[in-house]
Amino acid sequence: MNHYFTNQELKSNIKEFTALINEKKYTFLTDNGVFSKKGLDFGTRTLLETLKIDEIKGNVLDFGCGYGPIGIYIKTNTNSCVDMVDINKRSIHLAKENAKINKADVNIFESNIYSNVTKKYDYIITNPPIRVGKKILYQILFEAKEHLNKNGELWLVVSKDQGAKSLLKDLEKEYTVKVENKNKGFYIISAINN
Repeated sequence: MNHYFTNQELKSNIKEFTALINEKKYTFLTDNGVFSKKGLDFGTRTLLETLKIDEIKGNVLDFGCGYGPIGIYIKTNTNSCVDMVDINKRSIHLAKENAKINKADVNIFESNIYSNVTKKYDYIITNPPIRVGKKILYQILFEAKEHLNKNGELWLVVSKDQGAKSLLKDLEKEYTVKVENKNKGFYIISAINN
């Protein structure tokens, strides 16, 4: 399996956990070098539990999919066509394994931001990688417009401590923005591409 991880220095140590999301059980494999390897993080859980899952249809992109909880949750609860992207080879490998485990028929591929993303989406859903810094974060969130259909929606989670309020103001310059939920300092934001 090492050929998957040629760009990763961290020794692989795959672990399995189960998560209950909206009363449905999921099993995920995680590993060193991927986000939230100990279990489903609070921000992602809040995002998934806030999504209006009955309204989601069409093409969906899980951006920065990590080991796959967002895309897998959406695919197993909707008839959407789900693409999942990440720059981390280890994340891609785990997401593919987790899609099989959870019987989610999704399309998973590597992409540096949107470099390999060729189609348009009705939804782009992300727990964005805040640690990459403001420049790349804003590239992710504002270039999303080019990959959203008209009235397509970008959904994201961001912590108050990580600049949610200033991010909201900036998003309002390009999107119709709504705070869908606030939970323990996490903001769930929807941004519509008008």
